[in-house]
Amino acid sequence: MSTPVYGAHETKVYYVEETTYGVTPATPSMLGIPTAENVEPALNPRLIKVRGVGSRDLNVVKIGLRQVGLKIAYAVPSTAPINFLQHIQTLNSLSIEVFYEKTSGIIDLLHKGCRFNRLTIECSVEDVLKATAELIGQDVAVGTAKISGATYSDYGGAVPFYESYVKKDTTTLERVTDFRFVIENNLKRVPVIRTTSGYLLKYLPERHRNCVGEVTFEFESKEEFDDIINDTEFSLEFGLGGTNKAVFNNCKWENVGTPTRIEDLVALKSPFVAKTVTIS
Repeated sequence: MSTPVYGAHETKVYYVEETTYGVTPATPSMLGIPTAENVEPALNPRLIKVRGVGSRDLNVVKIGLRQVGLKIAYAVPSTAPINFLQHIQTLNSLSIEVFYEKTSGIIDLLHKGCRFNRLTIECSVEDVLKATAELIGQDVAVGTAKISGATYSDYGGAVPFYESYVKKDTTTLERVTDFRFVIENNLKRVPVIRTTSGYLLKYLPERHRNCVGEVTFEFESKEEFDDIINDTEFSLEFGLGGTNKAVFNNCKWENVGTPTRIEDLVALKSPFVAKTVTIS
């Protein structure tokens, strides 16, 4: 039985790099994320609520600074592992189209002026490499048709855990069961007083960057404890599929813990902080 309610199987996500901030290129070549597991568009008008004497109720409700957010969790595609996530580093702005499609019609949400605010990459044994991108946009165009003149193509595949790796300096670590890292750009919405589109932010600059993560080991060595005692600095390299990688430089362990429970093996969890990161 047909239903007017849209399902996840009727949802698609595509993106293209912008030349001008907040402007979708004409006849764009859109690239898809078919491995998306969770897509969360969010639009907040930041209403300004004005009260006045003589009434218990609101006197005026006006739109404030429109806040556009988009969160996409997906399995990293093996055919182009970093094509999308590299923009946490390039800070290029993107137009990202989320549309819901039935034979009876389309609901189209075109997010413009999107930049990566936060990226999380994680990998566990017996799973694939996964990414969660949290983006901030300038505006959303809502329609009932896809972008006019656009072409659409999808990257496919996934990166299983055995096609990833972790290196400390130049040594491959073969005790790792899980890893996770986070890069934060701490973007700031900057509006200005203006008569045209004053409810939209004008700038979205990056501020201080945070590069942190955690590596979980099978407990076979005291090496991480020694690193903390000796205040050792090192690099960590994470394989992202193919020849792609994320390299964290000037790292130190922030903490080392070995939670021990009866009837289980001992794991060693090591959160780290790094000064810089390079994705290539």
